[in-house]
Amino acid sequence: MMLTEHSLVVLDVAPQDSKLARGDVGTIVHVYKNGRAFEVEFVDGGGSTISLITVNAEDVRQIQPGEMLHTRSTHPENK
Repeated sequence: MMLTEHSLVVLDVAPQDSKLARGDVGTIVHVYKNGRAFEVEFVDGGGSTISLITVNAEDVRQIQPGEMLHTRSTHPENK
């Protein structure tokens, strides 16, 4: 299936951005080069943007039915 804008995706790599971790779920906000790269936004539970990064297509996958979402704090004092 082709990933498009507004698709939910899962990070399959540990990104350079220290706020993110493998397994985090984000939303594609822009598609580059016919789907070879994506701009992905990651938000917290309040809807505030935590990170906006560009990833290669092989670094993310579409979230699948039956996969469980979970939460974790992005604030060091709450970890």
